[in-house]
Amino acid sequence: MNKRDYYEVLGVSKDASKEEIKKAYRKLSKKYHPDINKEADASEKFQEVKEAYEVLSDDQKRAQYDQFGHQDPNQGFGGGFGGAEGFGFDDIFSTFFGGGTRRRDPNAPRKGDDLQYSMTIDFLDAIFGQETEIEIPKDETCETCDGSGAKPGTSKKTCPYCEGTGQLNVAQDTPFGRMVNRRACHHCEGTGQIIEEKCTTCRGAGKVRKMKKIKVTVPAGVDDGQQLRVSGQGGPGFNGGPAGDLYVLFRVKPHKQFERDGDDIHLELPITYPQAALGDEIEVPTVSGKVKLKIPAGTQNGARFRLRGKGVQNVHGYGVGDQHITIKVKVPTKLNEKQKQLLREFAEISGDIPEEQSSSLFDKIKRTIKGD
Repeated sequence: MNKRDYYEVLGVSKDASKEEIKKAYRKLSKKYHPDINKEADASEKFQEVKEAYEVLSDDQKRAQYDQFGHQDPNQGFGGGFGGAEGFGFDDIFSTFFGGGTRRRDPNAPRKGDDLQYSMTIDFLDAIFGQETEIEIPKDETCETCDGSGAKPGTSKKTCPYCEGTGQLNVAQDTPFGRMVNRRACHHCEGTGQIIEEKCTTCRGAGKVRKMKKIKVTVPAGVDDGQQLRVSGQGGPGFNGGPAGDLYVLFRVKPHKQFERDGDDIHLELPITYPQAALGDEIEVPTVSGKVKLKIPAGTQNGARFRLRGKGVQNVHGYGVGDQHITIKVKVPTKLNEKQKQLLREFAEISGDIPEEQSSSLFDKIKRTIKGD
């Protein structure tokens, strides 16, 4: 499936500023977050939006994308020399210079595979961190055969096809003449050994899949999309090598009131018209509890205030962010007659008398006779 243009995904132009890209991402990620949007394709759209933002918010990645699009420039032009399968420089050196580059021993100890686990956490748990336990399916060394894959009491045998080298020499006709191409032995899968009697528990794999519980410390300040490496909790090693690592990818649920931007918290705070005009001291919610905020007289709709140090602790320990408050002045939708009269008097004193939409023609005529 072809990927959509990243600018199209976020609904921004190609010359959009970083702030415009961030604003579009915040809006769409909240709209398609799987914990909010229950539509079948919400998770897919959320990942698409996140991928687009990760590229367009990074200057270097964006410049590369603008030049090459979705094509990875590091992949070259996809064919090598003539596209001959399994043929490369190693084979040329091996043919002309008797061995060329040294190949890796298939039976040498190797680190196990890395695993990834996606973990959904609450907004406040991401800010303050927590200790939790997850259960994941992972491959463990088979206890019956101790990872050898052979039935207990038996052992592996030297592969008779490659004589234990793990490689076969295959003759190939080329424009340069007849060459010998060295490839991994398909009988023993390059190990140089075969199992005649396989372990009945793991069926020769040397590994069995189990559900394992792992304790995870969610670091304070972790953000959506960040991951934590848990050393040694990946797949088992090969030939006695160390185990791989587990990467826990965090998905943070959005909050009803707060919105996060890096280490800063944003909050829209509704206040009444009298509070805005006369001033007030009110309690404001923050992620760490309520604090008092002084609203100066004459505060306008959209005014912004900053509470220093009331944001998120940086996950790497580089200080604490702030909380930014945007004032939203509430305009009453229903007024009784006394409230209306007081507002008319206020407007008259201010010299700014509005043209009211009367509830009836009779009221309008009555005010006209009075000279209102």
